[in-house]
Amino acid sequence: MVSQPTMSFSILICFLLILPFGAEAAFNENVTNIGAIIDLNSRIGKETKAAMEVAAQNFNNSLKNLKLSLHFYDSGGDPLKAASFAEQMIEEKRVEVIVGMETWQEAALVGKVGNEAQIPVMSLAAPSITPPLMELRWPFFVAMANDGFDEMRCVADLVSAYNWRKVVVIYEDGEYGGDSGTLTLLNEALQTIDSEIEYRLVLPPYSSLSDPKGVILDELVKLLRVQSRVFIVLRSSLPMVSYLFTEAKKLGLLEKDSAWIITESVTSLLHSADNSVISSMKGTIGIETFFPQNTSSYKAFHTQFQLIFKKENPQEDNSTPGIYALRAYDSIRAISQAIDKRTSNISSKMLFHNILSANFDGLSANVSFKEGRLLHNQIFRIINVVGTGNGNGELAPKNAIYKELDFWMPECGFFYTEKGTMINTSDVVCKKSQDLAGSVLWPGNSRNKPKGWAMPTIAKPLKIGVPGDTQFNKFVRVDESKKYSNEGYDGFCIQVFKKVLELLDYDLPYQFEAFYGTYEELVDRVFLKVYDAVVGDVTILANRSNYVEFTQSYAESGLSLVVPIKSEESALLFMKPFTWEMWMVTGCILVFTMFIVWFLEHPTNPEFSGTWSNQLSTSIWFTFTSLFFAHRDNVQSNFTRVVVIMWLFAVFILSSSYTASLSSMLTVKKLEPDVDIDWLRRTNQKVGCDGDSFIRRYLQDVLSFKSENIYNKNITAAFLELPYEKVFLNKHCKGYTGTNPTYRFGGLGFVFQKGSPIARDVSEAILKLSENGNITLLEKQWLTPSDECSTSTTTNETERLGLKSFWGIYLLSGATSTICFLLSIIRLHKNYQRDQQADGSNQTPSDKISIWKKSVGLARYFYTGEVKHSLGRAATFAASTPRLDEWRSSRWEVVSTSDAPERLEASPTVEIEIPTIHGSRH
Repeated sequence: MVSQPTMSFSILICFLLILPFGAEAAFNENVTNIGAIIDLNSRIGKETKAAMEVAAQNFNNSLKNLKLSLHFYDSGGDPLKAASFAEQMIEEKRVEVIVGMETWQEAALVGKVGNEAQIPVMSLAAPSITPPLMELRWPFFVAMANDGFDEMRCVADLVSAYNWRKVVVIYEDGEYGGDSGTLTLLNEALQTIDSEIEYRLVLPPYSSLSDPKGVILDELVKLLRVQSRVFIVLRSSLPMVSYLFTEAKKLGLLEKDSAWIITESVTSLLHSADNSVISSMKGTIGIETFFPQNTSSYKAFHTQFQLIFKKENPQEDNSTPGIYALRAYDSIRAISQAIDKRTSNISSKMLFHNILSANFDGLSANVSFKEGRLLHNQIFRIINVVGTGNGNGELAPKNAIYKELDFWMPECGFFYTEKGTMINTSDVVCKKSQDLAGSVLWPGNSRNKPKGWAMPTIAKPLKIGVPGDTQFNKFVRVDESKKYSNEGYDGFCIQVFKKVLELLDYDLPYQFEAFYGTYEELVDRVFLKVYDAVVGDVTILANRSNYVEFTQSYAESGLSLVVPIKSEESALLFMKPFTWEMWMVTGCILVFTMFIVWFLEHPTNPEFSGTWSNQLSTSIWFTFTSLFFAHRDNVQSNFTRVVVIMWLFAVFILSSSYTASLSSMLTVKKLEPDVDIDWLRRTNQKVGCDGDSFIRRYLQDVLSFKSENIYNKNITAAFLELPYEKVFLNKHCKGYTGTNPTYRFGGLGFVFQKGSPIARDVSEAILKLSENGNITLLEKQWLTPSDECSTSTTTNETERLGLKSFWGIYLLSGATSTICFLLSIIRLHKNYQRDQQADGSNQTPSDKISIWKKSVGLARYFYTGEVKHSLGRAATFAASTPRLDEWRSSRWEVVSTSDAPERLEASPTVEIEIPTIHGSRH
């Protein structure tokens, strides 16, 4: 029989053993198990754990019937471990949600486990490029982060703001390979701003390095051979960043004219870096996600976070939370709200939908989801690392590490806020220009914008290739005895380059080197980085611009055709000074003037009397001899004198212009009309060109000349670029002529490596030289000196003279003749009426005579001098009328269309003859 004390002890033991299980069963009814997979060895993992604990603690304290239980598993950044822990916690811990995962590789594998178990998975990492149909491939997956698209656009805008054309990308590879999507996004973003990645430096995972300092140093040495000095740290762990910047500074990669840009993966950890690292990163530009730090909720979280973080990580000197801690807190808050919404033990699928329906202002940003991704676009803050540090490993205050430069958002790029600080999006004002607002401290303690390029120094000057054997040495002239010094190079191109150097705001040490080869080979040497630049008569072409950088052209270029000149000979050359319209109008005005002179002189001038043939010949002779000022006929009418004066003035102008134009046509030599490109090609003529230039290939490929018809001697014509044509014709102006360029090229320019900022500065200097006229002066001095050819020729045909230049003189002469003609008609009509009134008794009333009969009578009166009466008296009049010869000798002296009245008053003959005539009429 067992004693009572022994039995009581046994019952107590059984009760104590059963009580925990019963309590646990009771507790499990109100507790939601959450699995967290993080890397507890990383700074991000440590912050994430502390933030999740703060969120769970706040939730558990706010509700009595619902509790959260967090189960942390350390994956060490290993995706396989993360997937294994996910399966383990689902089976053993009965977790309802899995959260965490710093990398997309971990998140993708854990998401697959969640799909199979139908457990919601909330990842703190997102893929760089969102996979297509992501919600179908991972139906229980939620990304508590944004993809890399907007961040890479922000990086590209930074590069564009400073006009950097080439960059170097540095990133740390992962244990299981990197996420190449980020690099792809960056490359695409840079292409939109006409920039490119010159070199990629891939560093091995830090955890795999036994000697990280030596490995990183060996890798950085490779960058010394790269021209670009714009470095973008795309992704790196904090220990790797510490060695990276320290060794880069030792190699001089953080000196003047260099620029370093760090992305959020590095910038978000700057607050935890010691001063020795910050000191080496001085002058770096960083990008980080903006989150408000002046809200009461953040301040409360900050206090709680520091208490837990310091307790769990006493070795960490800085306990300030970063963006990853805020996202971890918001993720637990989203899960707790989803749990709080359920009224009973709902399914995992319903819990997942509750998570997706979250919509609240979290510590990191507004938390809402669409298709398993954060809906809110990130706002980035641009910072400048300025903390000096003292190198003793101590931490500087956060506000001493970096300063804020600007903000960036996808909708408008860089922007500023009306209140000066970023509080909410309603304060955003987009900038018109994409320049940073703040003053930047660059590597090397410089405030000047870095070139982003390995600039030449005295120790390593700019190596410039120069054409050593040119067809026209006026462009480049190499003195073989001095070709190893810059003094041995001269010519138009060299002088332009020296003028450019005078306008640069910095010294540019250089060394010329003669190159004996084709121009294509010379340009290739720049692409292959044998030369840094080329100074010479290099033509800017599209295919060359694909792999080298050209400056602004300093001389125009085009394809010109040069042929021997020949005097133009034509049987009708004398007709060419005037256009056919000019000849027609001249003939018309000549005939009109001839008629007017005859009309005015016929009544009074015997030389214009006689038979019709005699009158016509006299008028023609008078008019044509006046063209040469050789007329001998006297004119008696004052009206005629006025007409002749104006006609002779017109003749003087026309004859002088005709003589000058014909002389020009006879002395100026012109191109044969049938020598053109089509004729040369059609007739298989032999043509020539500069064999070292691209012209030969251009003739074959573009102008379709046969290769066998392209020679260098015994040719019909030569194809030269416009600058060479100027030099050639300036020396051989009497024997050859050229056509205007039909095919244009880009001009002559200097060559630099692709992306070189020096090319941009040189282009700006060339534009200044063009505007102030210095290039024109150099062209006249070197290419077309005035003493080489005293006679200038033109390839353009002398312009023919037309009515546009002489219509005024024609109008003046014609108007004068017309006015005199009308005045003479008026005088004639008055005399006609006077004679009619004198014979009024025998005259039919004028109002009964038709206009036609009046006109006929006036014409008869002009020609015969008689006033015709009625038909009944015609016979009497004819019997008494003197013979025609008598009228010509006496009557024409009496009735003059212009001068008759004056003569009637002054001459006694008039008083005798008028009664005699009248008596005969009666």
